[in-house]
Amino acid sequence: MENFSTKKSNLTLLCDFYELTMMQGYFLNGFENKICYFDVFFRKTPDNNSFAIFAGLSEILDFVANLSFNAEDIAYLRSKNIFCEEFLNYLLDFKFNGEIYSVQEGEIIFPNEPFMIIKANPIEAQFLETFLLLNINHQSLIATKANRIVRAAKNRPVFEFGSRRAHGNDAAIKGAKAAIIGGCFASSCTLAGKKYDINISGTMAHSWIQMFDNEFEAFCHYIELYPKNPILLIDTYHYESGLKNAIKAFKKYNIKECGIRIDSGNLAFLSQNIRKKLDSENLKECKIIVSNSLDEFEIEKLQNLPIDAFGVGERLITASSNPVFGCVYKLVAIQEFDIIKPKIKISENNSKTTLPHFKKIFRIYNKKTKKALYDEIYIYDEKLDELDDDLERKEMLQCVFKNNQIQIKNLKISQITLYTKNQINSLEKNILCDNSQYLIKISHKLQILKTNLTHQAD
Repeated sequence: MENFSTKKSNLTLLCDFYELTMMQGYFLNGFENKICYFDVFFRKTPDNNSFAIFAGLSEILDFVANLSFNAEDIAYLRSKNIFCEEFLNYLLDFKFNGEIYSVQEGEIIFPNEPFMIIKANPIEAQFLETFLLLNINHQSLIATKANRIVRAAKNRPVFEFGSRRAHGNDAAIKGAKAAIIGGCFASSCTLAGKKYDINISGTMAHSWIQMFDNEFEAFCHYIELYPKNPILLIDTYHYESGLKNAIKAFKKYNIKECGIRIDSGNLAFLSQNIRKKLDSENLKECKIIVSNSLDEFEIEKLQNLPIDAFGVGERLITASSNPVFGCVYKLVAIQEFDIIKPKIKISENNSKTTLPHFKKIFRIYNKKTKKALYDEIYIYDEKLDELDDDLERKEMLQCVFKNNQIQIKNLKISQITLYTKNQINSLEKNILCDNSQYLIKISHKLQILKTNLTHQAD
């Protein structure tokens, strides 16, 4: 029988192979004494949303803080017959000695604006690319999708029910975390609940009802086990009989605080009929929870209906309407001694031409309303323009990793979720409704630099 190890996974080689071949090239060319700057940003928000939510920072910082190559990693790389012994010996003592600047996890982010900057020698910086992007692309995608769904639900709770449809173990666990950051009330993923201390929730499956001789008996046994706010699934056979048996069971045990769940059928029609029946039976506190392939588009169709909560699974955990976030990792500057030389990547598609240099990002707020008005991007050492008296700046990028140590406190997911909620509330209504694009101002000096570098490359 095969022996499965329970030790913590070694993720060091979770990288694209070309990162290692480039690292060796940088090493053999003496680039370890140079410093470079990489921007992390995305070009387009999924579902034509006006903004996205940044998630995945905690996993990135944990990876970087514990980054090392073990003997097995080195032996595997040696077996590829492409790496020299000098480079492999260098990897034995490898660690990340650079700096990482980032917005806070849960922050609102916008297209083409860097929300993370890596400052390190090219060998170290290049190696982080894949791990950074895979965590940001997945978790930011799910957090952003979850928030769209939560906003469509208009203050009614949304439960993340997607574990069994997720693209693997990690996607289920981290997807649940991201969904909570995006505003979901709870997840069905128990391991995510344990790992992140988030709310978990679950009701029953159709198989519970099928296990008993009849539906009423199944409901009664369930209420006896879980008398506190029981939720009964009523569409295993026919919703009419399911509702009748649920009401009968609630009354038998004198249950007032309770709920029923519908997982199929015409949810608009069923919810209205069920609400009338529950009210007529003096079960006005009984909640109606609906599921069945929901997303923000389906929930929008269920407005002004007597539905109290939504269970959302596959279309949330896979972000099925637009499942690619598209975050990228681009070199923007190289530093030798104290001189930072800007770099640019040019494309025939102007939207893919990068914004050069080491930069600072600011968000401008109205002091009175606390609403975010626009963002500013400056070269790192550039003098800032003066603001009107009724405006204030918030610097977005803070140093989160330096001197081989994480520089920020490890926040609970509940704290990140609250932060995200507050930042969502700071956005103007037209941005929340996807009616307009958030304004990002690029300094005049930076615009001229980009133009000059573009012309020099022609």
